[in-house]
Amino acid sequence: MSNQLSGKKIAFLATDGFEQVELTKPWQAIQDAGAETVLVSLENGEIQGVNHDEKADTFPVDQTIDEVSAADFNGLVLPGGVFNPDALRVNDKAVAFVRDFFALHKPVAAICHGPWTLVEADVVRDRRVTSWPSLRTDLRNAGANWVDEECVCDEGLVTSRNPDDLPAFCSKAIEEFAEGKHAAQTT
Repeated sequence: MSNQLSGKKIAFLATDGFEQVELTKPWQAIQDAGAETVLVSLENGEIQGVNHDEKADTFPVDQTIDEVSAADFNGLVLPGGVFNPDALRVNDKAVAFVRDFFALHKPVAAICHGPWTLVEADVVRDRRVTSWPSLRTDLRNAGANWVDEECVCDEGLVTSRNPDDLPAFCSKAIEEFAEGKHAAQTT
């Protein structure tokens, strides 16, 4: 176990329909690096993971979006899954929570469909990003420079395409969370 993230607190924002492995693999890697991980969601209780289009496990919510602030955390992870980011991006408090990480220059990592929430938060303009291919047009329309690469990092924003990219995604997210604030990161 590494202590690279010792003393850091990382939020995972998700709701029903998140791609399970896109939460569990980064969660474990970030904990193994020494950070405290907190599952933030829209409501108390448990949220339903999926393996593609099949129900998977449920996970207990640590805190709701009403109970947290970006100032409470050192970084944010946005797992994918189709339903998860679609529900998050229509929740004003979730979108504001994401936007606040950028306003505070804190690192954010989003994988697969996770960047949909970034589009709604209007934080991808003039940034180099990647995602699940079906989000390419949405991200470009939001002003992003979309590329088809395993893992892309632009001033503290880490993005990847799919579960196959998780090793690179986790490694780069940990590096960015360890580095901390990015003075040049803009909203």
